[in-house]
Amino acid sequence: MKYKKLGHLREVSVLGFGSASISGEGGGYGFGDITTQDAIRLLHRALEAGITLFDTAPIYGFGLAEQRLGKAFAERRDEVFYVSKSGVAWDNSKRVGVDNSPETTQRMLEQSLRDLKTECIDLYLIHWPDSNVDIRRPVEVLARAKEEGKIGAWGLSNTYPEDIAKAQEIDRVDVIQGQFNLFERYPKEAYFSMIREHEMGFMSWGTLDKGILTGRVHRERQEFDASDVRSHAAWWKEANREPKYEAMEAIMPLLKDTGHSGLEMALAFVLGHEEVSTALCGVRNDRQLDSALAALENLPNAEVMAEVEEIAQRKFFAEKEG
Repeated sequence: MKYKKLGHLREVSVLGFGSASISGEGGGYGFGDITTQDAIRLLHRALEAGITLFDTAPIYGFGLAEQRLGKAFAERRDEVFYVSKSGVAWDNSKRVGVDNSPETTQRMLEQSLRDLKTECIDLYLIHWPDSNVDIRRPVEVLARAKEEGKIGAWGLSNTYPEDIAKAQEIDRVDVIQGQFNLFERYPKEAYFSMIREHEMGFMSWGTLDKGILTGRVHRERQEFDASDVRSHAAWWKEANREPKYEAMEAIMPLLKDTGHSGLEMALAFVLGHEEVSTALCGVRNDRQLDSALAALENLPNAEVMAEVEEIAQRKFFAEKEG
């Protein structure tokens, strides 16, 4: 395993564990069933393999992912770096919505501390922007929580340059998280320069683009488990993924000829950017974990990645812009 500083914070593993993968049967945002016993065993295996950063959020299983992490690492807390989030909340009927009010931010933080069985969360993020709340209001809550020792650092997820600037008025933004992969480039365009300038850390989610970049999700695969968010979420079911599928159909033969997989290519793209500290990946079984670990040892070189990006530009971005 390789390690890299998360901005100005401590070193963490370049491969981060995305815990939505171990929360499916709880509802909310997850990717299929896994028992508590298997989830905890998988978390232990990940830590033993050198993964130190574990990313979670209350919406993952409506608290289930955090609870499983808390059980898995209660006796090994000093070995892991926890990342959790506030803002994606739900009511008694489990209707989900974004709420960055100070009251909800404080409430969700306190619940995450309990579920993770810890006195301090290493990094706490505001999960999504809330058009009804000035970003500076929840940031004030997190700045105070940092002073109180309830969190070690804080940051913004899925954010915009304007909100980063506003948040900086209250306290230093330590880390930014955003969707970043071969087909999703917004962070690079919007705030990589700010990340360099202010020595922030950056964490990618959507590293594998929900399986599209590995080839496990393709146009013929239409069915997903009921506990997999892709079986019902509008953002998935209504999206036009055809240009991505066409691009991957052209990229895969190149990867095969050069001795690489889609997984290796996806990780190489993200980790090839110096601004990226950690690439988050969700794994749900031993095979997926072993594949991700092995991929880190066989990343495509710059020449291969240049050809991959040329195909992506021609097959995906040109189609998107057209």
